[in-house]
Amino acid sequence: MKARVFVTLKPGVLDPQGKAIQHALEGLGFGGIEGVRAGKLIELDLAEETSDGDIEAMCKKLLANIVIENFKIERL
Repeated sequence: MKARVFVTLKPGVLDPQGKAIQHALEGLGFGGIEGVRAGKLIELDLAEETSDGDIEAMCKKLLANIVIENFKIERL
């Protein structure tokens, strides 16, 4: 079984990588960009019996910094 974990910064947390991307896009001539937030995607290959609770525990203990990041789990 595969699962995807999307990790994003919580609202209000400064995102310097997002700002750099926005600045680069504007430098390339792309207009109308009001903001960019960067995150990460983690794909996991898991045994079929892996529970949602186990995946959530992985996120809370290692994959996301729950103080400043949110995560969303998607089973494929």
